[in-house]
Amino acid sequence: MTITPPALSVFEALESEVRSYCRGWPAVFDRAQGSHMYDEDGHTYLDFFAGAGSLNYGHNNPVLKRALIDYIERDGVTHGLDMSTTAKRAFLESFQNNILRPRDLPYKVMFPGPTGTNAVESALKLARKVKGREAIVSFTNAFHGMSLGSLAVTGNAFKRAGAGIPLVHGTPMPFDNYFDGTVPDFLWFERLLEDQGSGLNKPAAVIVETVQGEGGINVARAEWLRALAELCERQDMLLIVDDIQMGCGRTGAFFSFEEAGITPDIVTVSKSISGYGLPMSLCLFKPELDIWEPGEHNGTFRGNNPAFVTAAATLDTYWSDGQMEKQTLARGEQVEQALAAICDEEQSGAHFRGRGLVWGLEFEDKDRATAICRRAFELGLLVESSGPESEVVKLLPALTISPEELDEGLRTLARAVRETA
Repeated sequence: MTITPPALSVFEALESEVRSYCRGWPAVFDRAQGSHMYDEDGHTYLDFFAGAGSLNYGHNNPVLKRALIDYIERDGVTHGLDMSTTAKRAFLESFQNNILRPRDLPYKVMFPGPTGTNAVESALKLARKVKGREAIVSFTNAFHGMSLGSLAVTGNAFKRAGAGIPLVHGTPMPFDNYFDGTVPDFLWFERLLEDQGSGLNKPAAVIVETVQGEGGINVARAEWLRALAELCERQDMLLIVDDIQMGCGRTGAFFSFEEAGITPDIVTVSKSISGYGLPMSLCLFKPELDIWEPGEHNGTFRGNNPAFVTAAATLDTYWSDGQMEKQTLARGEQVEQALAAICDEEQSGAHFRGRGLVWGLEFEDKDRATAICRRAFELGLLVESSGPESEVVKLLPALTISPEELDEGLRTLARAVRETA
């Protein structure tokens, strides 16, 4: 398939230079359904991007669309701030019954605002309020959002530089396997905590992704996460798990930390929690941490009721039994086998890593990833790159993708790899 980039005059004339995805995918998209997107010229694209993880259940999922249309047609509340509504009640009940109770999780639910960075900001604010300390520890190659508090605990130098001011009260520590196994886990971190001359202020909390998505698909081992949780408990620090991209079933279980058998003090959730790509985020925390004063943290669009409607429908449809987790793990094995074959075929060094339905493919030549993503687009496959130097091809297909669609996309990826060698 040969694709001729369309004239993008109105986008180039009026839209800011900050736009990014449209530069790698020069098409004007018009429709989307399931795991496919269609541009206005009639080209079809298989989507291995899924709205950066916001569309775990595919584009315009018919079950969720029906629930949304019915709600809108009956003039259900759209904008509700933090008022009590029937839509919010239905979501909270579904979240409690399908997610929290079956996992014996005690969390209170906070609606901090519609985006992931809103959830992170509220988590950091609450941790500091509870502990009465300012410092937050994050990890190398972390990504937690684009507002100032979230950027302060983000590792990417390019993103941090955009702040324009010093980013303070955040301290990075080595993520799992940062030293390729040559240094014992948390040796540096714990030494600093116990040394009165280290200069490290006692942290209020540690924030971590179990799989670093934007950082290059860096997967933390379950034993590393358990050791981190134990360290936080010993040192009187709160553990925050940022599950914004890796939650909602992306790694298999609903929460990505379930495999490790830990219960974080605070969890941030966004992206696919609405199920339909509608803006929504949650900050979950243990009840004893709920020391907020009314209105101490708020936001105009924290009550996006259409998102509550699709979120409840998502949980009732896909998370009332264990089938979604089993399906995701099976699809993950399919991806793993295909990536192993690609790496075996490569003459130069290549390796892959991932969990569930999030995978990364990395090459010794750091420019290959961008070239592969570009060629994949020309062949009708949407994949993005990640990592501090955009050196990793990132696979993020919908959890509802069929085995046949997944196989088609993996074959296209293999072709793109071969043709950019």
